[in-house]
Amino acid sequence: MADWPLTTSTLRRRTATAVADPVLRSNVANAVDRFRVAKSAAYDRLHEPDELRRALRGVRGDVLSRWDEVLGRLADNVLALGGHVCWAPDAATANAYVADVARRTGARTAVKSKSMATEETGLNAALADVGCTVTETDLGEWIIQLADEHPSHIIIPAVHRNRHQIADTFEAEAGMAERTTEPDELTAFARGELRRRFLKADLGITGVNLGVAETGSVVLVTNEGNGRMVTTAPRVHVAVMGAERVVDTWDQADLLLGLLSKSATGQTLTSYTSITTGPRREGEADGPDEFHLVILDNGRSDLLGTEFAEMLNCIRCGACLNVCPVYRQTGGHAYGWVYSGPMGAVLTPLLAAEAPGSGHGSATARHAHEVANASTLCGACMEACPVEIPLQDLLLGLRRRKAAEAPRSERVAWSAWASAWSTPTRYRRTLAAAARGQGLAARLGWLPGVRQWTEGRALPDLPRRTFTEHWEAGDV
Repeated sequence: MADWPLTTSTLRRRTATAVADPVLRSNVANAVDRFRVAKSAAYDRLHEPDELRRALRGVRGDVLSRWDEVLGRLADNVLALGGHVCWAPDAATANAYVADVARRTGARTAVKSKSMATEETGLNAALADVGCTVTETDLGEWIIQLADEHPSHIIIPAVHRNRHQIADTFEAEAGMAERTTEPDELTAFARGELRRRFLKADLGITGVNLGVAETGSVVLVTNEGNGRMVTTAPRVHVAVMGAERVVDTWDQADLLLGLLSKSATGQTLTSYTSITTGPRREGEADGPDEFHLVILDNGRSDLLGTEFAEMLNCIRCGACLNVCPVYRQTGGHAYGWVYSGPMGAVLTPLLAAEAPGSGHGSATARHAHEVANASTLCGACMEACPVEIPLQDLLLGLRRRKAAEAPRSERVAWSAWASAWSTPTRYRRTLAAAARGQGLAARLGWLPGVRQWTEGRALPDLPRRTFTEHWEAGDV
């Protein structure tokens, strides 16, 4: 597991910092609104979008029901093509394997296409330990690498930055001699800097949008063409795939790729869809001498058969982030780790539960479970999800699990509240009592155990008489 910045700061403190930054909120809101509108327009052009969503859900269900078989078929075909396969049960194993490839092949420089799986494992630091320098080549990912940050969005990693801030970063960290804020000139500068790195890189590292078992292929979708450069220019290619990113056939891949791009950016297809099937064969001009596929579990298989297995259906399109009212106000860094928004609020606690050193009651597990509270449970995320994952139900499940571990006093207090509001009569009586005692409640807000709820919240003024009392008295 990569480093956990969320252990150094509480969710409340992180969100307060984000909400107090009007530039960040404006940058995030502008970007997600643009993608939300584009996605809506793309879906409007589909004849039966809900039928396609149900079909994709069926595909994911089919793959998960035969997960071991499909993954095994993928691995067998990669090996038959002359590739290598690493089954990585955790992040440490995945990092050690890639670091060993770098060491054995004498790789000193690596270029990497955007990969959330390698963000999850903290691969860049592991490669730095063996003397291999990694350059991120997705433009947004390169910007945040220069700024020493984590991705703020799973498909738009630098969504929280505007062009003026990007110019500042290029000037301070990448040696841009003549400052400009023109997007075309910023892009040209980045293209020139990254092209030099592509040409001298020893090792290419990518994530995997899809592994297709039928042919042993891995599919990478990008809008900048950097994935194509990373998979063909260096002499060694390592692809790191979250184990759930597999499909059995190209028919299944076709359906998934169509909805992935429409849900993510509103595009019919992304600009570049790169397919790698083993290493370069005799007579081929381009491609790597070695191809390695790392299949990363890292807690994923533990979700099978549980109430959270639905999370394995996620295709990482980011649609849930773009409609989430919490993400819109805070951006991704407030979630504390590499996965953000509703899918991150579910996935982060689940992966943290399986991380080495983050067992029950540890600081990492405690802070990771906090993230499940970063949701209004409005259900917009499920409406946006192309696989119809009931994210709000999964979040409630995580909260129920956390509630069972709460101190006895807290559990008693919530049980009493639930009981008090379980009948109309009790509900009216408690409201009347609250109206009479609200002054006392305000004065007791400093007490330990109460302060964590009152801090940062303004108690509403309750009317002396309820609406029901006004109604019964004939006042309304």
